[in-house]
Amino acid sequence: MKPIHSRSARAIVVAVAAGSLALTGCSKDSGGNGKDQSKSKQDAAAQSKPVVYADAAASNGPAAEVPGAKPGGSINVFTQSDLSHMDPGQIYVSDAGQFANLVHRKLTNYQEDDKGNLTVVGDVATDSGKSSDGGKTWTYTLKDGIKDEDGNAITSADVRHTIERQYAKVIFDGPTFVQSWLSGSDYRKALPDGPYKGKHLPDSVLATPDAKTVVFHFDKPRPDLPQALAMAGYGIVPQKDDTKEKYDKAPKSLGPYKVAEYKAGKSLKLVKNTNWDPKTDAVRHQYVDGYTFTTTIDQASQTKRLVADQGESKNAIQFTDSVDPAQMQSVISNAAVNKRTIKGYQPYVWQMSFNLDRLKDKKVRDAITYAIPNQRMIQADGGKYGGELAGGLFAPTLPGFDAKYDPFGKLKMPNGDPEKAKKLLAEAGVKKGTKLTYAYSNTPRGQKQMVIIKDALNAIGFDVQAKEIERATFYEQIGKLKNPYDLYMTGWGQDWSSPSTVVTPVYDGKLIADGAPNYSHINDEKVNTLIQEALVLQPEAAAKKWEEAHHRIIEEINPSAPVYYSKQIQLFGSNIGGARYSTNSSYIDINRLYLIKP
Repeated sequence: MKPIHSRSARAIVVAVAAGSLALTGCSKDSGGNGKDQSKSKQDAAAQSKPVVYADAAASNGPAAEVPGAKPGGSINVFTQSDLSHMDPGQIYVSDAGQFANLVHRKLTNYQEDDKGNLTVVGDVATDSGKSSDGGKTWTYTLKDGIKDEDGNAITSADVRHTIERQYAKVIFDGPTFVQSWLSGSDYRKALPDGPYKGKHLPDSVLATPDAKTVVFHFDKPRPDLPQALAMAGYGIVPQKDDTKEKYDKAPKSLGPYKVAEYKAGKSLKLVKNTNWDPKTDAVRHQYVDGYTFTTTIDQASQTKRLVADQGESKNAIQFTDSVDPAQMQSVISNAAVNKRTIKGYQPYVWQMSFNLDRLKDKKVRDAITYAIPNQRMIQADGGKYGGELAGGLFAPTLPGFDAKYDPFGKLKMPNGDPEKAKKLLAEAGVKKGTKLTYAYSNTPRGQKQMVIIKDALNAIGFDVQAKEIERATFYEQIGKLKNPYDLYMTGWGQDWSSPSTVVTPVYDGKLIADGAPNYSHINDEKVNTLIQEALVLQPEAAAKKWEEAHHRIIEEINPSAPVYYSKQIQLFGSNIGGARYSTNSSYIDINRLYLIKP
């Protein structure tokens, strides 16, 4: 899953997912003394508890009431750009994941308690799933009363259609777990046109014996299926409403809110979906009448407006943006403003991804890694409230995190080792003035970090050509196999609490494709083998294999240089109720918000 624009599986997802620490809306000590309230690796470790799979009783709606919640009013949403996608099949980025929480529903979902513990419940299904045949077969029964926004009943045919459409090339940017588990890494060959020409996966793979039943058949146990199906990317797309590429601009809702108006590059308006039945939903609420997104407000302006807390800003939230780093200290040191923040340790690792098709010499990649001034990159993203120096590609939110792992010595030299970098470049025969093309997202953070990277790499002899990409399409552009860039900053967070959701999607050479998150195009036979070996082991035994793969990826190949582990701090207006940090999304918990004075 990446962050902000990060892939967040659970969101989203990312980042994502995605997940972060269990804590409520604001720190208990929100005094005005500027005390360090940033989150630590110990906070991050607290969220790596096993996820519980729930039965039908826990999957029944309505969701538990939020204390003090009132109905009515509209929430204003501040964001810098359009959503990356609205079609659930394309959603693997955290902004779209947050949107999905309001609009889309899946077979399963995450229910979160007030301590941040997660339970997988049935969403449109009656429970988290029933496994048989040693975990190779999973059966789901649909709840009664699930309808789309037009009042059409959702059946097993819609679930089948949702899965099968992801085999078609019109879907290129979402998760691939379920498809590859069903049909192998080259899954598109099994149904190259998806369901659009009348063909289907055989019943031996995906069966719908009646209108209420969906059966998944795998060739090996898939104990994580309930968590995979809880990803936003597996949101239900009603068969009769599927408009292929056009669906991304006008999706049909099954959730509490639906799209009423969308103005590309400007705004998005959500209103209540009157065909959503709270009795069927154990997770979401429909307290407010709607959400009004303004997609043109940069991070600095968002922060200024929310700090001032005037007029419509009192009813506003940051969506997936965080507090402006330049205003961070004034937010933290002001007790009244600090009370209106949520803080958490995200699952994302920001990394400098190398295009291995273009940067083929490991010494060059190592030189760039040593030259990166990690600490300055963190300062550009909010300092200790924005991140923490990374030694590896596994985040502190993963079970078994090794805090001492630091093969590039960043803990000792947090702003890089340019002399070592120059030595490696000399050994590699790289001439001074060699051009490097660095792609970056046109956000304030992306722009600040571009200057830092450009200066650091120019200082060791490169001529860095910086290429700006629109934020909303950044991952789509660098996800193209034939992209013209040498390196780019990306973020990835576990899709659920397992290293498999980091190593497999990002570093499995068998999953290289346009739109896939293997942004470096790494294809190492040993890593690929370790992945396949780990996937069939129980978690304790698998952990050793994942760590072996992790070490080989970083130390012997280096497709992506670890830069920092991501943290989150967001602001909300004084009239927003129910605000807390979400372990599931790693942002403000969008599922429980209301207006204190509607």
